[in-house]
Amino acid sequence: MMKGLKKWHFFSLLAALTVFLSGCGQKELSTLLPAGEVARDQFNLLLLSSGIMLFVILVVVIIYVIALARFRRSKLGEDYMPKQVEGSHTLELVWTVIPILLVLLLAVPTVYYTYKLGNVSAMGAVDDDGNAENLVVDVTAKLYWWEFEYPDLGIVTAQELVVPMDEKVYFNLAAADVKHSFWIPAVGGKLDNNVENVNKFYLIFEEDSKDLKDGVFYGKCAELCGPSHALMDFKVKTMPRAEFDNWVAAMQATEGNTADPASADQGEVLFEQSCIGCHAVSGVGQGPMGVNEAGAMGPNLTAFGDRNRVAGFMDHTEESIKEWIVDTQKHKPGNLMPSFDHYTDDELDAIATYLMGLTVEK
Repeated sequence: MMKGLKKWHFFSLLAALTVFLSGCGQKELSTLLPAGEVARDQFNLLLLSSGIMLFVILVVVIIYVIALARFRRSKLGEDYMPKQVEGSHTLELVWTVIPILLVLLLAVPTVYYTYKLGNVSAMGAVDDDGNAENLVVDVTAKLYWWEFEYPDLGIVTAQELVVPMDEKVYFNLAAADVKHSFWIPAVGGKLDNNVENVNKFYLIFEEDSKDLKDGVFYGKCAELCGPSHALMDFKVKTMPRAEFDNWVAAMQATEGNTADPASADQGEVLFEQSCIGCHAVSGVGQGPMGVNEAGAMGPNLTAFGDRNRVAGFMDHTEESIKEWIVDTQKHKPGNLMPSFDHYTDDELDAIATYLMGLTVEK
């Protein structure tokens, strides 16, 4: 008997702990800590729907408990028969009207926000001089990384999305291989990246990412896309508009950058021999949604030294770079980058040092 009670105590404690932990979350990753207007609108809808569900559950539980208490056999006896109310027009009206009202209470704001958050009519707006009035980012999802093209600014980057704060940023979403899904939990989303069509939506970033624990918001692929789906992360840096303009200028200044085969830097020479065919080191160009490729089948490495992670999820260290280069399939099964296990330790050190030196922010 005591063993059974101890088990129930354990499960009760576990249930209580689960309730408390459900309220915890990292600000850079949690949908429960919205960091933008879109995320806040979605969070309010979540609260509304949860409140309606909780109301229904409480009403049902209260009626159930009252029935158990008032009509228990020990109180009224074996032969007691409660008053029969079948055919009551009043009750039938109540349990028909109340669900309709609850559905309307949820449906009206849901439809409103669906159209509001899906309104991208201003995406192509231009001023009197023909300049784009809003920032547009083309997002291409690939196995298993992300490319971000800024078509009106003429730059491309990968794995880290950089955006200004307190303004609408419009997104064109597509996939290069299989279906993926673009999601920044703390800021809003999610929306599918399809191979056959382009989805469009906008987000508003209201908090500076440099104040967060890791200095970035975390983005995820929210559509099962292969063996490394769980590792298909990207990061988001948000900053004031002036800082963003400086970042854009720094990216544009990399035009024409390439690896020099005659360089005195051994890492740069090795990069030119083995990596430049797939990875660009200039942030100027167009991605798959534009006319020209940005000179790369793989992620653009122009700002590699400024990133938060290696391969989207490994620590941003030279040691991680070397581990990744030697055996890519071990760390991210199914990705399309070949492994380079023929390099010596000195050569790996040189390549890692060169990559960490690719920066536009320092």
